[in-house]
Amino acid sequence: MSLKQLIQKSKKQDLKSQSEIYQLFAGKLFALCVKYSKTHHEAEDNLQEAFIIIFKKIEQYKFKGSFEGWMKRIVINTALQTYRKKKVLNLVEENYPDEVEVDVNEEDVSLDFLLRIIQELPDRYRMVFNLYVLDGYSHREISELLGIAEGTSKSNLSRARVILKDKVELNQQQQNVGLF
Repeated sequence: MSLKQLIQKSKKQDLKSQSEIYQLFAGKLFALCVKYSKTHHEAEDNLQEAFIIIFKKIEQYKFKGSFEGWMKRIVINTALQTYRKKKVLNLVEENYPDEVEVDVNEEDVSLDFLLRIIQELPDRYRMVFNLYVLDGYSHREISELLGIAEGTSKSNLSRARVILKDKVELNQQQQNVGLF
């Protein structure tokens, strides 16, 4: 059965089709939840909540644009709502340079290490970093999603980059010390 057929049947509350959509996309969407969640358990909760919303609102999907992209927006918004409800996002206005370059030697820094240090960022920085760098949102879109000023989005991104740069450099220094 094609994805379009699955979506059409899901719009009619066909549980088998909804289950197939879940099976097709749960893995990718869970990875997205992990980026926006503090813990594995919280990511699971966000994924479940997002799928409830996806199936409640599936009749709103009009086959314009990517279905996966449509679902990703719901997942991100669901994770952000979780933070808004918990009032975890204490976004602050800070002045940092707009662009911080991070020189990464790919042989010395693993993807797992990068993902771990991104996950360790304070919530306000991780959210902005993920939205801007990993998911391609503009500062204007981020400001609307998080209810912050564009300048705050820019400064939080810059601060996230400074923190990541420091951690990457420290990691590289520690590896270089181990060579001697």
